[in-house]
Amino acid sequence: MIYDAERRDISIALGGDAMITRRMQAFQEPRFLRLVEVLRGADVSLVNLEMLFHDYESSWQWSSATYTRSDPRNLEELKWMGIDAVTTANNHSFDFSEGGFLTTLEHCREIDLAFAGGGRNLDEARAPAYVDSARGRVAVMGATSTFSEQSRAGAGRPDFAGRPGVNALRHNLTHHVQQDVFDALRKANLELGYEEEHAFHRHFGFRGSEDAPDYDSEIEFLENKFILDEEFAVRTALNREDQAGIGNWIRGARKQADWLVYGVHCHESGPEGDFHGHSRLSPPEFLVDFAHWSIDQGCAAFVGHGPHFLRGIEIYRNRPIFYSLGNFIFQNESVLWLPHEAYRRFNLNFDHTPGDYLDTRSGGGTRAFAADPVFWQSVVAVCNYAGGDLKEIILYPIDMGFGRPIPQRGRPLLAEEPIARQTLQWLQQVSQPFGTKIAIEEDSGDLVGVIRV
Repeated sequence: MIYDAERRDISIALGGDAMITRRMQAFQEPRFLRLVEVLRGADVSLVNLEMLFHDYESSWQWSSATYTRSDPRNLEELKWMGIDAVTTANNHSFDFSEGGFLTTLEHCREIDLAFAGGGRNLDEARAPAYVDSARGRVAVMGATSTFSEQSRAGAGRPDFAGRPGVNALRHNLTHHVQQDVFDALRKANLELGYEEEHAFHRHFGFRGSEDAPDYDSEIEFLENKFILDEEFAVRTALNREDQAGIGNWIRGARKQADWLVYGVHCHESGPEGDFHGHSRLSPPEFLVDFAHWSIDQGCAAFVGHGPHFLRGIEIYRNRPIFYSLGNFIFQNESVLWLPHEAYRRFNLNFDHTPGDYLDTRSGGGTRAFAADPVFWQSVVAVCNYAGGDLKEIILYPIDMGFGRPIPQRGRPLLAEEPIARQTLQWLQQVSQPFGTKIAIEEDSGDLVGVIRV
């Protein structure tokens, strides 16, 4: 044995969504600096970059409520904290169109911050980013299941360039309904003229060959597919074309790296679980299938993010699956400029400024993200491997300042009691369906969660 990498020992730190708009190096709280040491102490540290870095060179596109933008110099703040690589595929990637996204990737290149999940064509978007650590080479790959069609990267041809964008993980959605509802939908389709319109497009449209559905068992209504069934259900399934293309790049990465990590940004919800805030706690079926499949293909870890709160942890074939690590940095209330369309959404006019908009959006802290602590409490997960096997996961609870004013909240630090215990107990609860046991222990005076394998 001549290389340390041959020992197959490594520690990989994983965080959720980094929505950073402010500097980090100015702050000196001991718990903040200890969190930085956790990230720096791992061999490789990764987060999802749910923020664009540009100087408003490109036009904005339609978005939900936040048009993400940060000073490009803030990428250096992430590197200072110990972040080695980021995934870049998410639902905000095209807030400022193709130009804003490609500018963000270029700024990552300029400071040598490895990124995955987006590029100038589909192959670049699917390709891994490689991080060389003292204990081995790590391939990082990323995708998003929540995206606009304009942001989806396209494949090139020998005679035509590909389309810049994100690595989109599509899925098929079907609604299963009982006979009485199915009959009502079929009647509505007929009476409203949709059935005739569908037939017209099948015959005269430019969508390629398309067979008429079996109207005895399935029907399309308002661009949704409904299946006749004995029970009501919403089901999702992986898009096999995307899965196959992603599989090609995972296969190649296995030959190029000692360790593989796959990240997916996913806002979609599962069929089970109670509502909390605006989202369900359980991951969708297609995400569970993809996470298992990515491990089957050789990935050492799967990390999810997107709903902005913690979902469960599963240990599958001695590999960790984090269905959502929530937020890592949550500073989406400090963007400097917003388009007029954003103000119109809340009946604000030209006399109002970004501060007015951002405060109005949250109702002065009484609704949406600002009103629920679940969005401001998360963990950084450090996965420790020895001899190629996962040995333990240390979960460091982080606190992002729920209830504090806008200029304070959003920056993470290691959580104290009672926030630390509440966060770990939440994670214990949402991980129960996967059979994962999380012990709450004390480490140097701080509470941590521990998963031993």
